[in-house]
Amino acid sequence: MGILLTILGIILIVAGVLGVLRGQLLWGIISIVVGLVLAPGTFYGL
Repeated sequence: MGILLTILGIILIVAGVLGVLRGQLLWGIISIVVGLVLAPGTFYGL
């Protein structure tokens, strides 16, 4: 389960960065934040 969350988190982070580069700032920031929360070990408090 941890591997799936890590992969999903990485995909969301990459999609967020690409969204920011394409000018979709809000969608990119939301994707990056959700990706960081989903990736295990990133935020220990959540």
